[in-house]
Amino acid sequence: MSDLLSSEIDLEKVLAGADEELAVRPDEPSLPPLEWAGKNLFGTGQGSIGAIVRGTFLTVIFAGLALLAYRAVLNFIFSENAGWDSVRINLRLLFTQAYPDENYTRVWVTVGVVAVLAGLSLGMTKVGPGFSFKRIATWLFSWGGLIVLGVLLREPSVLTDSNGETRFADSRGVELVRDTNNSLVYQNNDPAPSTGISALRENFGAAMGDRLGWWIIGLALLAIGAAIWFVLGDLRRRTTFVPAIPLALAGIGLLVSTTWWYRWGHYTFTEEGGFEYGPGELVATSTRIPWTIMFVLLVVAYLGGRLLARATASGPIRIGLSAAWLLAPFFTYYAILRGPIMDWAHVVSTDLPLWVLFAGLGGALLWLLTRPGLGEIGRILAVVVLAAAAFTWVGAFFGWFSMLQKVRLSVLFLGLTALLAPNFIGEARQRMKLVVGWVGFITIFHLLVTLINTASSIETPSEDFAGGFMVTIYVALFTMLFSFPLGVLLALARTSRMPLFRVMATVYIEAFRGVPLITMLFFFTVFVNIFLPGSMELSLMAAVTIAFVLFSAAYLAENVRGGMQAIRRGQYEASDALGLTTVQRTGFIVLPQALRVSIPPLVGQTIATFKETSLLAIVGVFDFLRMARDVVPAQTEFLGTRKPGLLFISAVYFIGAYAMSKYSQRLEKKLGVGER
Repeated sequence: MSDLLSSEIDLEKVLAGADEELAVRPDEPSLPPLEWAGKNLFGTGQGSIGAIVRGTFLTVIFAGLALLAYRAVLNFIFSENAGWDSVRINLRLLFTQAYPDENYTRVWVTVGVVAVLAGLSLGMTKVGPGFSFKRIATWLFSWGGLIVLGVLLREPSVLTDSNGETRFADSRGVELVRDTNNSLVYQNNDPAPSTGISALRENFGAAMGDRLGWWIIGLALLAIGAAIWFVLGDLRRRTTFVPAIPLALAGIGLLVSTTWWYRWGHYTFTEEGGFEYGPGELVATSTRIPWTIMFVLLVVAYLGGRLLARATASGPIRIGLSAAWLLAPFFTYYAILRGPIMDWAHVVSTDLPLWVLFAGLGGALLWLLTRPGLGEIGRILAVVVLAAAAFTWVGAFFGWFSMLQKVRLSVLFLGLTALLAPNFIGEARQRMKLVVGWVGFITIFHLLVTLINTASSIETPSEDFAGGFMVTIYVALFTMLFSFPLGVLLALARTSRMPLFRVMATVYIEAFRGVPLITMLFFFTVFVNIFLPGSMELSLMAAVTIAFVLFSAAYLAENVRGGMQAIRRGQYEASDALGLTTVQRTGFIVLPQALRVSIPPLVGQTIATFKETSLLAIVGVFDFLRMARDVVPAQTEFLGTRKPGLLFISAVYFIGAYAMSKYSQRLEKKLGVGER
């Protein structure tokens, strides 16, 4: 009896822990190396000689092209004349442009906020068992093989003289020297030929000896991978896992730790405006300490997230964490990075009373509109509030009366929220959800408007304090946050039964999809201010963000509409049979299923938006691309040096897009997209 009881308890533990991890499909059994190569590279599994010849031919051709491309990239990256100092010295310029040194703590605080939110999210995320040893061994083989292959493929290094200058030889291999005029001549002072001159390079054996460190790294990775592969055996390789998040954190920690013991070099600006070179030095303390603190925050937040995931109130905590992610871009940009100079007298005399007015009276109105039995009177009151909001905008357009923009927007939001009130009619707890939601929304809205309307304390040479990768990432984030709800509304309007909404949404979507994005950017940065009142003017940052939002929303609307068309008719009929309203059916049945189906195209549009931010350079924004393409090559020390910077930002764009793509795949697996 006791044995039976203990087995039941163990079963309960297993079932309780099953919810904490995501089920994963086991790895396929490993094939012998020759069988794997024949099946995947030479087409031996297709059963015909023609297929084998065709597969072998294609494999050889594309492998050769890949090797040539790999060799060319390596030769450029490790070339003595590549000019990577232009990137090392200008890293701060590339990422934050001319953000003042005395205010740079704000940048680190912003990174710290992101680290804490990321750590909490990772800690509260339900993850699978991790990476199998088979996959880890495959990674080790791949990276080790690439490193060893790169060591062999890369051409030998250029030889230099005692002054550090490159040594040259003619077409016959006879070495040339420099005369007093720094011109190339033979040893007997005969002039050097005008053609056929090339740099002298070390021999292959010396080159392999100079790359001993890379040999050790590559062979060590191959050895570790081989040990895992042959010691564990096939079954244990596929069924033994290493937790993914701790493994990733360990990798990040190792990378951060190298700033304390590996001599990456110290490259920085001097107080006189020049450059200071320190190739054999440790990274500057002003860089090491902040990155170490960021990593500690990430780890501590991750451990805290693991504890919160087991709390009884983990559901509300997850909702709060999601809300924090949504609000983080706004508060980090306007409250931290922008450094607003608050006028507390105006806040107390104007901003605070307006917030109390809309939070109190608006909450009371919504409480009234959600009272059971109110009936059509509630809908009439909501329409009256919305009509009053429309009147304030009409009056502002014709100049009938003056009113703060904050008040007009608050009345508009109150009218729109009042239209949702009938969906919250019920008991007091249900009604209070709408009231609390309104108070929270109007509080955040008024706070953001106050911060935006407050002058910034950050002084930079350009119009906006943000630049480099900072402006790139914030434009992308703001575009995603605003374009997604707008795209959903447009999709709902285009599928609406009301002709007015359907026609307006269709005209908007087709018009914006038929215009190139660069045209939108030029229109909003150059021409929109012509149509605004004299007292209003869009800043460059606001103009490009609006252009991106309106353009991206049109494409997102079509993605969501495609997902909505995948919903079967029976879903609508079932909701009608249950007596659900149109809003309830859309919010609880249609949209959840449509968004799940639309994940691949939605993520594709998000990645496209992130990459399209490179167009900001064309309209005069000092974004990531413009800093690398125009600003850095204009410096006297790096005049015309563009390739290293462009290759660096290409790698950053690739990493960002690839990370979003992998997260999309994980989300699709979690939600079962295409499987159920």
